[in-house]
Amino acid sequence: MQPRSFRPRFLTGLSGRLLALTICFVMLAEVLIYLPSAARYCRTYLEDQIAKANLAALAMQASPDGVAAEPLRMDLLLHAGAHAIVLRAPERRMLMLSEGMPPVIDAGIDLRLQSWFDWIGIAVSTLVQDQNRVLRVIDATPGDPNGTIEVLLDETPLRLALYAFSWRILQVSIIISLVTAGLVYLVLQVWMVRPIVRLTESMVHFRDNPEDERSTIVPRRRGDEIGIAETELAAMQGQVRAALRQKARLAALGGAMARIHHDLRNTLASAVLASDGLADIDDPQVQRLAPRLYQAIDRAVGLTSRTLDFVRDEPPPLQESRFMLRELLTDVADSLSPGGEGTSLRVDVDGLPDAEVTADRQQLFRVFQNIVLNARQAGAGRVQVSGRAQDGRIEIDVRDDGPGIPPALRERLFLPFAAGNRKGGGTGLGLAIAHEIVTAHGGSLNLVETGSDGTTFRVQLPLRRLLHRHV
Repeated sequence: MQPRSFRPRFLTGLSGRLLALTICFVMLAEVLIYLPSAARYCRTYLEDQIAKANLAALAMQASPDGVAAEPLRMDLLLHAGAHAIVLRAPERRMLMLSEGMPPVIDAGIDLRLQSWFDWIGIAVSTLVQDQNRVLRVIDATPGDPNGTIEVLLDETPLRLALYAFSWRILQVSIIISLVTAGLVYLVLQVWMVRPIVRLTESMVHFRDNPEDERSTIVPRRRGDEIGIAETELAAMQGQVRAALRQKARLAALGGAMARIHHDLRNTLASAVLASDGLADIDDPQVQRLAPRLYQAIDRAVGLTSRTLDFVRDEPPPLQESRFMLRELLTDVADSLSPGGEGTSLRVDVDGLPDAEVTADRQQLFRVFQNIVLNARQAGAGRVQVSGRAQDGRIEIDVRDDGPGIPPALRERLFLPFAAGNRKGGGTGLGLAIAHEIVTAHGGSLNLVETGSDGTTFRVQLPLRRLLHRHV
C-alpha cells in the first residue's frame, strides 16, 4: 500500500491557487497603471515633436534672409516629422516650413489645455485607430510664452510608438507578476503549506492510532495562528488520549464488574436463602438484626448494579412518555419517607406547578432519588422540593438541610467516583448518573448553593420533547 499524500495537486492546492491569483492581481494592477502611463507617454511624445519643430524653426530663422534651400527645408521637416510648422506671435502669423499644400487636418490637440483624463482619451483613441490621421498639435513657443507653435503630424508614428511602449509594458508586467508570484509561492510553501501539511499528517496519524505517542504534534515556537493551532492540537491530542485511556479502563472495569456482579448475586442469593431461616427464630436480637442483614444485601446488589450501569458501553434508550412531574416527585417522596430509608421528603405542592413533561419517568425517578439519597448520606434530615415553569422549561430546586459540600469536592461534583460519601457508603456515582440522565433529556443539573445551612441543586428540563430519543 502506497503512503498517502497529504499535498493536493498543484492547481487545486492553496499555494497553486495563490500563485494564479497573484499573477492575475499583478496584471490587473499593471492594467490600471498602464492607462496613465500611456497617457504620459503620448504627452511626452508630442512635446518632443514640438521641441523638434521648434529646433527646425530656429534653424530656418538662422539661414540667410530666413529662407532655406529646398533640400534643407525638406531635411528640417523630415527631422521634425511634420508636414508643416507654423510660428505665431502676438502681432503676426508666420508659416515657417511646409512641404507644399498642407494635408487635411483630422484632429487638433492643444497641449496647454489637456487634463490627465483628456490625455488618457487621446492615448486610447490613438491605439484603437486603424487608419492614419493628421494631427494639429499646438503649444506655447519654447522661450516665448506669448507665442505659439503649430505642428501638423501624422498619427501613425505615434500609434506605432504606443504599440512598442505597450509591448514593453506587457513584458515587464509579465516578468514582475511571475517573480512576485514565485516569491509569494515560496514564502507560502515555507510559512503556511508545510505547517498545514504537518498538522494534517499529525491529525491523520492520530486518527489511525491515537494511542501512539509519536502521533502527537510537537508545537514550534510560532506566535501566529498556525503556532496557536499546533499548540491547541497538541493539547487536544493529549486530552483525547487521556480520555481514551480512561474509557479503556472503564471498559475493563465494566467487564470486571459484570463478572463480579454475576458472582456476587449468586453469593448474595445464597446469603438471602440462609437468612430466610432467621425469620423463624424467636430470639429478639435475631429479629432485630435480620432487617439490617436484608438491607445490607440489597445495598450490595444495588452498588454493583449502579456501577455496572454507569460503565457499560451503550446507555439504555429513553422510554419517553407524558406524565405529571408532581406525581413523579410525590412517588419519590413516598419511597424515601420515614419507615423506608429514614429521610423525610416534603413536596411543596403550592410551589411546584402542575407541569406535564415528556421524559423517561423511570430515569427521572432515579435522578431525584439519587439527589435525595446523596443528601441523606451527607447527613441531611430534611429535603424540600419546589419548582417553577417558564419559557418552555421547568426548574426544580432540591434543597436539603445538611452540612454542605466541602470545597474540595465542588469542582468535581459530577465526576464519577469523585464525590462519594464514604460514611454513608456512597460510590460517587449518584450525581454523575443523575447529571448524565438530565443531560440526555436536554436539560441541566447544577449546584446552586451550598453551605453550613444546606445545599440546593437545580434541575432544568424542557416541558415538551420529541419522543423516542436515546440517551
